[in-house]
Amino acid sequence: MDKMSGIELFAQVARQGSLVAAGRQLGLSASAVGKGLARLEQRLGARLVHRSTRRLALTTEGSQYLARCLRILDEAEAAERELQQGLAAPSGRLKVGLPHESGLLTPPLADFMRRYPQVALDLDYSDRLVDVIGEGFDVVVRGGEPADSRLAARRLGGYRMRLLASPGYLAEHGEPATARDLLRHRCLHYRLPHSGKLLPWPLLPDGDGEVSPPISASCNTGEALIALAARGMGIACLPDFTVRRELAAGTLVQLARPQVERSGNLYLLWPAAPAMPPRLRAFIDHMAAHAFAE
Repeated sequence: MDKMSGIELFAQVARQGSLVAAGRQLGLSASAVGKGLARLEQRLGARLVHRSTRRLALTTEGSQYLARCLRILDEAEAAERELQQGLAAPSGRLKVGLPHESGLLTPPLADFMRRYPQVALDLDYSDRLVDVIGEGFDVVVRGGEPADSRLAARRLGGYRMRLLASPGYLAEHGEPATARDLLRHRCLHYRLPHSGKLLPWPLLPDGDGEVSPPISASCNTGEALIALAARGMGIACLPDFTVRRELAAGTLVQLARPQVERSGNLYLLWPAAPAMPPRLRAFIDHMAAHAFAE
């Protein structure tokens, strides 16, 4: 008897509580099941089952061994399901949660749609903290380190915060050299959707002490901040991945000073499960390969 067959036989004996019932599930006689169980115990050097005329009961060693056997069988079944699903072409609906951003995620999303036309993307753009499982999302893209143990995660890439303004704004108002210089500038702030609080600018100390930049406007989406800054309405503090298009076009430029220090990661998050539908696997692999590709 090979190891996997022995594990399956023992699990059935434990579940059914009798050799006859276990044999019925396995297509074996009660005698064959009993002999198989005896060989397994002999190989392990431990008694797994207390035998009686009425019902079988697990020993302490049997209970410990069963817990591991069930995990092995579950993993084997999950691997088979995933392999079988992987052979099928990705299809069906995929609900995806995305942050408001500009220029990073749209190209790989369009490429995914061309590559997998049978997958219907339901794209939900929001900067709020969504309940991935409760709101029925298949996968979301979010910044910050994953904290929900119910979710699996895959890193898309890293980012840094930058101070940005339009060339026109800087030509009219000048470029700040220190943190204190920001007090005479128009500053555009990001307001956290879930709390309403302003996200602090991570200004590095430069001898001016702690400075609170003035609030000329606040928005609860990064997309709005980008649009206002690009139109010369002030200075904004934004993740660099959200302004790739504007920096390339020259509608926004990065300020050399004052300096800011904050970095983070962008992740794909999805409900953890033993097996993954082909459409979700394809989406995760595609976005991880292409989202931060230059």
